Amino acid sequence: MADKLIIFDTTLRDGEQSPGASMTREEKLRIAKQLEKLRVDVIEAGFAASSTGDFEAVRAIADAIRDSTVCSLARANDRDISRAAEALKGAKSMRIHTFMATSALHMEKKLRMTPEQVHEQIRLAVRFARRFTDDVEFSPEDASRSDPDFLCRVLEAAIAEGATTINIPDTVGYAVPEMFGHQIRTLRERIPNSGKAIWSVHCHNDLGMAVANSLAAVKIGGARQVECTVNGLGERAGNTSLEEVVMAVKTRRDYYDLEVGVDTTQIVPASKLVSSITGFPVQPNKAVVGANAFAHASGIHQDGVLKQRDTYEIMRAEDVGWTANKIVLGKLSGRNAFKQRLHELGIELESEQEVNAAFQRFKDLADRKSEIFDEDIHALVSDQAVHHEADEHYQLVSMAQASETGERPHARVTFSVDGSEQTSHSEGNGPVDATFKAIEAKVGSGAELMLYSVNAITTGTESQGEVTVRLAKSGRIVNGVGADPDIVVASAKAYLNALNKLHSRADRVNPQAGV
Repeated sequence: MADKLIIFDTTLRDGEQSPGASMTREEKLRIAKQLEKLRVDVIEAGFAASSTGDFEAVRAIADAIRDSTVCSLARANDRDISRAAEALKGAKSMRIHTFMATSALHMEKKLRMTPEQVHEQIRLAVRFARRFTDDVEFSPEDASRSDPDFLCRVLEAAIAEGATTINIPDTVGYAVPEMFGHQIRTLRERIPNSGKAIWSVHCHNDLGMAVANSLAAVKIGGARQVECTVNGLGERAGNTSLEEVVMAVKTRRDYYDLEVGVDTTQIVPASKLVSSITGFPVQPNKAVVGANAFAHASGIHQDGVLKQRDTYEIMRAEDVGWTANKIVLGKLSGRNAFKQRLHELGIELESEQEVNAAFQRFKDLADRKSEIFDEDIHALVSDQAVHHEADEHYQLVSMAQASETGERPHARVTFSVDGSEQTSHSEGNGPVDATFKAIEAKVGSGAELMLYSVNAITTGTESQGEVTVRLAKSGRIVNGVGADPDIVVASAKAYLNALNKLHSRADRVNPQAGV
């Protein structure tokens, strides 16, 4: 039997540290349920001590998830660890992940502690965490720049106190693959009790080598857990990409000789869900989950694939969740056929009321669009969930806009504010600019527009546009998402969705702590 590689997903914790990627509890729960369907081994649900909102999100995920271990990050102090344990107490399988910086730079400049103080604090923190669970992970932050002798002392103490997983973070993306692989192997060889813990790695992508570093640590260093995120989401340049690690190990099983428990057919659905919720689009040439990952433009390639697929494809698109199926339902189709397609797509709605609402949105879309693709179904269900979860203080009622060569664009927007309709007019540099200015003329939020992004959900001029709007105000950053065949309407939906989040205060400031 080959060894198993444990997949530790930190999309909901480290991925959320991307500026603008902060999620509500309901959004986190949706992603956690998809990660459970993906069959990741460990879901790092958040940093429970960072805020009340994150505590509630970790608790909700711990209560809901049964097939994956649920983990919370905690700094190496009693308060954080107690808070994590409290949030996780409903989990079927729980893990506390505690960390502390060990590089000379971090200890001196950030912690303002001596190495001996850090050593003692780590020892006590792991011991305290073991009061709540047998599954304790310890990470020495900035390990790749830490003194090897000190790192060995600290990790030996952590294992002696009961840490069952030792995670080596390349916090600033400083490592290079061969050196990092040998660093892991050297630590395992030098630490007398290293065999009592599973060794893990957590790599950042600042130099574009997070996946390579992680796989080198697995092959050379003997690591048996990789910490990663869907789409490689994360602060700065991101984290190790879950889909790339999983498919590398599965595709090159001859080289790695490792088993992975992930259901790879759920990779693309997970990617699309995370992209939709966070507003971070996936680049077309992204490995595995990019729109062009299995596309062939070269005539030579096309000819080869038609004759024998594996001439130019080392993976099958359907194995990672891509589908070329086109839904054949139309405006005359019945509700049962629509429900069956939802089931085939793995979309689970919690009530008949939600199914009815989704079916009505489907019928409305079918009136405007001749062909409905699977991506359209995902988008309309996601859009429905976005508006269901947000506090609908503002709701779009109707709008009109005019844009003519040589004339200044104009927009009229009617929206409700707690049920009371208001209409506003404005000019702008373009129809979208005019629409946003019309909304702001009545709302007066004072928020700063940090991002406006449009992505075509499918191909062709009839495609729905999915718009992401990122707003910032008073230290809070929120994303609003809207979808519609008319991108100006989608833009208005996205802007109002972001305003609803600012109004509800359901989102929070990103926790800027981690490994």
